Amino acid sequence: MVVPYPYKLKDAKWWINKCLKENKQKKKIKNNYNLIIEGKKEKSLIGGIGLMHVDIFQGKAEVGYWLGEKYWREGYGTEALGEVLKFAFNKLKLRRVYADILAGNPSSGKLLEKFGFKKEGFGRKAVRCKASGNISDTINYGLCSILY
Repeated sequence: MVVPYPYKLKDAKWWINKCLKENKQKKKIKNNYNLIIEGKKEKSLIGGIGLMHVDIFQGKAEVGYWLGEKYWREGYGTEALGEVLKFAFNKLKLRRVYADILAGNPSSGKLLEKFGFKKEGFGRKAVRCKASGNISDTINYGLCSILY
């Protein structure tokens, strides 16, 4: 999930409409599961998390997340990722969840490692950062259900 920064109202509207459209699809198993992260005090959208590229046959999906900077280090990412991993492994019966993070984002790597994700590789010049437009390297992480 590549998210623009700064995150503007038009970005939120686009993402919400995209999620609503995907949720209307009548598929038994969806390719994407996008969820909002709601602030406990504000009761408003403060971030998002989702499973993308869900492949039931292969037993894998990619996890992506973002959180408003004001809410970093308050436990929201930990709570949301824990719930999504339970869903992925227990409900969807996946055997593997993976994530690619920007190389300059050590906090995201620490969150993944907290749940047992392992560094598996490095993507050279793999993505264009929406915040800056710069081409960035990624660090690839993976988690298998037998470890979870």
